[in-house]
Amino acid sequence: MNIAGIGVVFNRGRGVQSLETALKEGWVPPENSVYSVPADTLKDKSVLKEMRRADDFSKMACLAAYDGFIDSGLGDTVKSSLGIILATAFGPHVTTFRFLDDILNYGDANVSPTIFSHSVHNAAASYIALVLGARGPTLTVTQFAYSFHQALIIAQAWLWERRCEYILVGSIDQCGTVMEYICRQKLRLAEDGKIKPFLFSQTPCAVPGEGSVFFLVTEGKTEKRYCSVLAQTVGTPDMYLLDSDGMAGDEKYYLKMAKGGIPVASYTPIFGSMLTVSSFSCAAAALMLKKQRHYASPVQDNPFGANICRLTEEKETESVACVRHNCGIERSQITLKR
Repeated sequence: MNIAGIGVVFNRGRGVQSLETALKEGWVPPENSVYSVPADTLKDKSVLKEMRRADDFSKMACLAAYDGFIDSGLGDTVKSSLGIILATAFGPHVTTFRFLDDILNYGDANVSPTIFSHSVHNAAASYIALVLGARGPTLTVTQFAYSFHQALIIAQAWLWERRCEYILVGSIDQCGTVMEYICRQKLRLAEDGKIKPFLFSQTPCAVPGEGSVFFLVTEGKTEKRYCSVLAQTVGTPDMYLLDSDGMAGDEKYYLKMAKGGIPVASYTPIFGSMLTVSSFSCAAAALMLKKQRHYASPVQDNPFGANICRLTEEKETESVACVRHNCGIERSQITLKR
């Protein structure tokens, strides 16, 4: 399936141009040890005018999905056949815990039904459909390590089955105070704010992040096209993008791939540690294939001598594979082709 549009909301801003700028600039220190989306990024009233009571989780998803749709340039005529698939690891947990706090403070009979409705995982996808006027099928996929990968599989199936002609498929995850606490308890957080993806450590460092990425995909031809997502892995890619971000607990399994001689890169130090960071890697890979440009890895600590991408330069590239390991040998790969 072809990627015709990309929308992204992350700690460095909003939109494909912000993504490209971040890839060129490289690593910058996170504020308060978390890669948070700035509040000003979520204040586009022209898009969010019907979402006055929505939480930040839904706002991030809607802005990324809206930008992905606009970026494609397809126009309103496709909305009757526009599906939506949203992937998340933890859902709107900030709103969920707010609802639970209100139950404890005020009792079952006095909590806000509005807050409850926004604590439902499918709320963000429903808002996207509302904002865009999409009339195709809508689905939310929740799974810890590979929710975005599952969403891509479903998107391909929908297109093959002709359930719809166009799909906005993407991810959203948020980092609230509860998640920050869990990360401090369960993960080894980087004291210098740097994710170091090429240390291939059994106890890697993480820096919590948040954000949303959406892709408009279709089987048909479009005027604008970034690349295609392959239904199955074929051959050897020109580059591997490693999702080593400190969330897996053991990253030594990436080392075998890095020693294979094929160039590797990792942009997780730009986005932060998220179980849905694969979607951000895919956005970077799609931009690389469209621009025919490699972007320097933002953090280049490399004690094992891996063939990492050190420079930002124009370079002909046919395919890029985004690889994620989860707690050891469990692995998933998304291959993008020019």
